[in-house]
Amino acid sequence: MSTVKYTPRLATKYTKDVVPALMKKFSYSTVMQAPKLEKICINRGVNGAVTDKKLVDIAVEELNMITGQKAVPTMSKKDISNFKLRKGMPIGARVTLRGEKATKHLMAAATILWVSPSKSFSPRSTSTK
Repeated sequence: MSTVKYTPRLATKYTKDVVPALMKKFSYSTVMQAPKLEKICINRGVNGAVTDKKLVDIAVEELNMITGQKAVPTMSKKDISNFKLRKGMPIGARVTLRGEKATKHLMAAATILWVSPSKSFSPRSTSTK
């Protein structure tokens, strides 16, 4: 078995290219002054969670599949009578990604955002004038 640790391409590019450029541009004296990715927080609010509790469970499962990490249901902090919401009711889901998982997720999200506008672009949507 090999003991080589996998590092995402984005992390490698950041440490080899971006950090030295930032140190030169902003005249940082040490690598530790350069900004780095600490965490990615993904939140999801569920619209009909007040009436149907199963929707929150579905949202948690979807976040589990997307991130590969266990999501936590979020609870309401206070009562709001207009929405029939009571304190402590589940109203959404959240997950926090750190380290290698955060870098992998950032790469995947950037790829999706980079590819999807070109695929969803319609020639009819532009004006010809």
